[in-house]
Amino acid sequence: MIEQDLDSRMTDLALAAGREIMAIYEEGDLNTETKSDDSPVTAADLAADKVIREGLVESFPEIPAITEEAAESHVQQAPERFFLVDPLDGTKEFIQRRGEFTVNIALIEGGTPVRGVVYAPAIGRLFATRSDFAVELGIADRSVQAGSARRLRVSTPDNASLTVIASKSHRDQATDDYIAQYSVADFKSAGSSLKFCLLAAGEADFYPRLGRTMEWDTAAGHAVLRAAGGTVLRHDDRTQLLYGKPAWENPFFLAMAPGIDLH
Repeated sequence: MIEQDLDSRMTDLALAAGREIMAIYEEGDLNTETKSDDSPVTAADLAADKVIREGLVESFPEIPAITEEAAESHVQQAPERFFLVDPLDGTKEFIQRRGEFTVNIALIEGGTPVRGVVYAPAIGRLFATRSDFAVELGIADRSVQAGSARRLRVSTPDNASLTVIASKSHRDQATDDYIAQYSVADFKSAGSSLKFCLLAAGEADFYPRLGRTMEWDTAAGHAVLRAAGGTVLRHDDRTQLLYGKPAWENPFFLAMAPGIDLH
């Protein structure tokens, strides 16, 4: 399948998963349970996971798919090329009906997220890679509007007046203490992987995350940010954040538009 078709198919699967999620969201009974790691899972997580996994296997049988909800896919040795999926990122946002939850599908090659789709069905925003750039697609009736693609580009930061974005559900003192080292003119909060996409859209400059995340939480948003000219660095050694790490867990990281003077 050519690369354009790959992008389109990933987008179609994200939209299909979003429709499954919203059907459950609007029905009222979320059927929430607790997983072995004490994180919540709902019927919507599982329904979206099924749609995406089956669609990827059908369209790209040669590319393994690793998804948050399919524990059997969490292999110890990452393939060279694989899909990395969080079918419903921001489950806490979903349960609390705050709207900022997302469907995330990424393609990883050699540890780098090279393709990604992030879809927030409750607020009608969809961000995606297209070859070597990133776009936001207009959404109407949970489908893409023809001709609506808007090319994204990160901001040009002013280190004396930064716009910083952080998590709504996972703020901690360590992150606040780190942000305090910078000259912040505006502070934004957002749920799930939308933080990467707001950076990609130039709506914020900097997203430091000094807290636990899993690779499927970040890969699709990372791909979109990367395609828009941004970067994600490990906090500990300032090298590029890569994927396929042991236990699928990220170190602390710094997502940003280029030009920020790091502390």
